[in-house]
Amino acid sequence: MIMTQDSSLHNQQKMTISLIIPAYNEEKYIWQCIEYALRHAHEHVDEIIVIDNASTDNTRKIAESYPGVRVVTEHKKWLTVARQRGYIEAKYDILAFVDSDTRVPEGWAKKMKKHFESDHTIWFVSGPYSYYDLPWHKQIGNRLYRRLLGYPSYLLTGYLWVGGNFAIKKSVLDKINGFDTQIVFYGEDTDIARRAAKVSKAKFSLNIVMPTSARRFVGEGMIKTAYVYTINFLSQAIFHRSATKTYKDFR
Repeated sequence: MIMTQDSSLHNQQKMTISLIIPAYNEEKYIWQCIEYALRHAHEHVDEIIVIDNASTDNTRKIAESYPGVRVVTEHKKWLTVARQRGYIEAKYDILAFVDSDTRVPEGWAKKMKKHFESDHTIWFVSGPYSYYDLPWHKQIGNRLYRRLLGYPSYLLTGYLWVGGNFAIKKSVLDKINGFDTQIVFYGEDTDIARRAAKVSKAKFSLNIVMPTSARRFVGEGMIKTAYVYTINFLSQAIFHRSATKTYKDFR
């Protein structure tokens, strides 16, 4: 049963979690994403859902080979559409979203759950990325970026959402009608964070780190990628719309 805001503030009921993984043509990555999730999060999540987002490769077949993983096909390709389908399909109190090229680390799900259970005024939680396939010297640049630009942005706006590393109470998504499926890709994370922050309290923690692939950085270049994400964050935060309307898949 989804708790209302009043009951969640007074009831110490244990929270339940749906882990949702959107995936488009991810046959190279989806197996490791699922295996890391099963290995490190199974004690703290109540279901794992893979949203096969109109894949044309073996993504669905690979995902279906894992017992206990539910695979749902969404025929319209767009990240926000896949996230919305995950929201609709999920059964539990908290919806945790990771990307299909992430590697859920040990303790990640426990930390997420602890934030919700220890402070019932918190309704959505996010944290930064690390990159498991990025050279060490570029890893330093990423750490500086998230500490000097990312975290201060959270302090300034009161919200910050990293698309492949967040969890939100389903009741919050009910209040704001879920994800904006008119947004193709860039800015979707800031849009949902901004709208959710109007009806709930956000928590961005530098200690909840999600390892993911740096393939977009490698494909587009680190400077260009950082610029595009920053511009779309500012555009969504100030003008409530994305500045970039198209994107390229890197597979």
